[in-house]
Amino acid sequence: MTGFGRAEGTVGERKASVELRSLNSKQLDLLVKLPAAHREREAELRAWLAERVVRGKVELFVNIDPLRPADRAGLDATLIKAQYEQLKALADAVAPGHSTDLLGIVLRQAEQQKPGDEPTDPAEWQALLALVHQATAAFTTYRSEEGARLMDDLRSTVGRVAALLAEVEALDAGRTERVRDRLRGKVEELGTTVDRDRFEQELVYYLEKFDINEEKVRLKAHCAYFLETLAAPDQQGRKLGFIAQEMGREMNTIGSKANDAAMQKLVVRMKDDLEKIKEQLLNVL
Repeated sequence: MTGFGRAEGTVGERKASVELRSLNSKQLDLLVKLPAAHREREAELRAWLAERVVRGKVELFVNIDPLRPADRAGLDATLIKAQYEQLKALADAVAPGHSTDLLGIVLRQAEQQKPGDEPTDPAEWQALLALVHQATAAFTTYRSEEGARLMDDLRSTVGRVAALLAEVEALDAGRTERVRDRLRGKVEELGTTVDRDRFEQELVYYLEKFDINEEKVRLKAHCAYFLETLAAPDQQGRKLGFIAQEMGREMNTIGSKANDAAMQKLVVRMKDDLEKIKEQLLNVL
């Protein structure tokens, strides 16, 4: 979900820039900063962006150079004169002989009441919006290119998990006999006499607890489903996360049932690869 896009251009006679960037997040966390004159457009711009960025901690910055002093609206001399005369008449009536700087007060008020440095202009907004579209297109391209690299990496990592599972299956082929021989050896070491039939019954029950055939089948199916989902054209990030969780469940069960040091080492390696998969999935929409 990381992404970056930038666009620059001119709006009227001024320079403008738009920057769109994002970091990983489970939900959409959108921050939009617009010039003061266009803040009323924030709601519609947020809705437009939400449809395209989907998820992530996203920040959009739209900047436009302020007007030069020569371009700013001038003072209204007639209005200033009328305000000054009104204020002077009031001051003379309330405090005759006062020494208040009435003209300074009126000028300060006039400065505060001047139109903003960035007057609202529909044409200016359309020019800014075109830059937003350019930055968003660059942002989407950035994400797509990163997504292609992530897809290759995820396929490779899932492939390693499948290869390790094949090694587990190879070891599992003779595991039951190894456990059976080990238990028989322990009984012989004790030098006690046991009922052979009862021993075999208990042994079968014991070995059933360590059977991992179902887990192997499910893990293999999860790996195949993960790759199938990864190739889907629409957004699959959350679904891939659920599949990864199920892969982890099967790995944990295999590890707990293995009762074999070599198999448990393979499970540790599979779980290490699974953690890499989960980290990478944070970047998948």
